[in-house]
Amino acid sequence: MIEVLINKLIKEGKLAEQKAGIVQVEALLKESIIDLEEAKKILRIADRATYIMAYIAMLKAGRALLLLKGYRPTDGAQHKTVVEMTGAILGEKYTDLVSHFETMRRKRNELTYDAGTLLSGSESKQALDDATLLVGNILKEAKARNPQLELNL
Repeated sequence: MIEVLINKLIKEGKLAEQKAGIVQVEALLKESIIDLEEAKKILRIADRATYIMAYIAMLKAGRALLLLKGYRPTDGAQHKTVVEMTGAILGEKYTDLVSHFETMRRKRNELTYDAGTLLSGSESKQALDDATLLVGNILKEAKARNPQLELNL
């Protein structure tokens, strides 16, 4: 299943093989954790910023997961490719979480490029909760690959 998606995305020019060391993966995960920490600090005062930072934390962690598996997104739809591949790599157990990642991707686009997009405090809180869950699960994947990794949420 995942091999079919990988081959499709490579053929479409959306994904490329990329050898990466654990240092690159760790750097993205560290930044992802920092983004989550900052999003927590502003949760009650800045819904839009919290939402966007939670999404960016997920995106960085997803990119780290792709690098861990030997791939990187390559085209103008990199965010979508990261979401798709994150779902494929993590599997069915994370379908709902990755579905919310996709919803957040679209909403982040609206918040960035469209005027008047509405966002509630509860959406921001849910985004932060889901981002924390996704980043945590990607950290587990990275630690399974490299037990010396000393990152924690």
